[in-house]
Amino acid sequence: MMQEMMDRQAASGETLEQFIEAMIAEERADLRSAYRDLATNFLSVTRRYGRFLYAIARAARATRIVEFGTSMGVSTIYLAAALRDNGGGQLIGSELEPAKVARARAHIEAAGLADLVDIREGDAMTTLADVGGEIDLALIDGAWTLYLPVLKLIEPRLRAGAVVLGENGFAADYRDYVRDPANGYIAQTLPIDEDRGNEFAVRVP
Repeated sequence: MMQEMMDRQAASGETLEQFIEAMIAEERADLRSAYRDLATNFLSVTRRYGRFLYAIARAARATRIVEFGTSMGVSTIYLAAALRDNGGGQLIGSELEPAKVARARAHIEAAGLADLVDIREGDAMTTLADVGGEIDLALIDGAWTLYLPVLKLIEPRLRAGAVVLGENGFAADYRDYVRDPANGYIAQTLPIDEDRGNEFAVRVP
């Protein structure tokens, strides 16, 4: 789990399960308010997971990637670097917080990857409604209450064999959905940063 969230959990004295339930309840009540205190935090992937993102995007020969929850753009840089080394493509990211969008764009520009990235500001249910083509890889790492709705939104665009990564995939409805073979996925929790509950799924016909 991301360090800032772990710090909040420790301060609250709640178990992980209690903390997740409380955060999901906050999101349902007021999504923006739930994350307001974290608006200046990176909420980024670890370096280890970032290297995995780069490797899996290269292995998938990804040319179109969708990212829900861009934050400050750390995971975006790993994925866009893979696109560059795959010969090009586009990463479409969605981020709710305007200040984070600005900082992410600056970081991506500094990394020399801006031509590969389109970060869209606003509600992902709107910003990711049209991604322009087949998706090779999706990283879902935003508000827990939207994990499953976002997946279902982009699902028609997932190609056979597309990789779907649920960073902090603690939302029970999302996890249960991708783990049910009837829904067209093969899924398991990754043994990488295991406390973060990283869920790995592959879209199958």
